[in-house]
Amino acid sequence: MAPSPKKAFPLRIEPGLWHALERSAAADFRSVNAQIEVLLREALARRGLKVAPPELRKRGRPAKGE
Repeated sequence: MAPSPKKAFPLRIEPGLWHALERSAAADFRSVNAQIEVLLREALARRGLKVAPPELRKRGRPAKGE
């Protein structure tokens, strides 16, 4: 398996904010990590900073022979 192109980053976050992120992520059917990425992209876009769209990865099982 290829290494993840994403940067790992430890984040300290207060419990109340974490719980709000969990609720928001669940409402959008995302993981908390994915929700944080979406919220950061939205905040940067509001500030006028362009961020390249995330690399789309194939989902599901690999086809036979891959």
